[in-house]
Amino acid sequence: MATVNNTISSAAEAAVAALGRKTTETAKADADSQGRFLTLLTAQLKNQDPMNPLDNAQVTSQLAQISTVDGIERLNTMLSQIMEGQQSSEALQAATLVGRGVLIPGKGLALSDAGAVGGFALEVPADKVTMKIQDANGLEVALVDLGSFAAGTHNFQWDGTTIDGSRAANGKYTVSIEAVTGEDPVAAEALEFGAVTSVVRGTKGTDLQIGDLGIFKMSEVRQIV
Repeated sequence: MATVNNTISSAAEAAVAALGRKTTETAKADADSQGRFLTLLTAQLKNQDPMNPLDNAQVTSQLAQISTVDGIERLNTMLSQIMEGQQSSEALQAATLVGRGVLIPGKGLALSDAGAVGGFALEVPADKVTMKIQDANGLEVALVDLGSFAAGTHNFQWDGTTIDGSRAANGKYTVSIEAVTGEDPVAAEALEFGAVTSVVRGTKGTDLQIGDLGIFKMSEVRQIV
């Protein structure tokens, strides 16, 4: 136990020392950059042509340039810190979704003894939304009138009842959604249900592993069920 504690302590001390060196080096680099500019400016003033000296506008312009460069560097550092903070916050929020059910773009529908859950998204309200379910062979097994819905994301449940009134076998099916308002078709997106199993922290953001459906971006989650 003492060896483990000593190892952890040594690692922590090394990390603190490395961070300290990094901060010191960054500050030193900024100071060196400004120092070099002031040295050059001073040399320029000392060696200027007495008959054609630098006017106040030229000196002010050069001072403004170093100030602008320094400001841009500080702004970039600040933006990087903000981005890192946002990514950490997003990762923590994503972690709360582990074990939760979500709806994502997809046409799959898994039927179990408890039934099946799916969803759809409408860009505008629809007077009638119809769900067509097909088996692995492409045969239509169910046609369900879901009714009217407002614009937005909605979920549904299917108990497995087929067109002839029997119950479909448990397994995987595909679903397509058709929506109309009057006689005009309405754009509808089918959504697939899945459970979040883990969080994936990538270079471009935080992604979610949703069972065997794959990896999806946080923005692709349409609804938490």
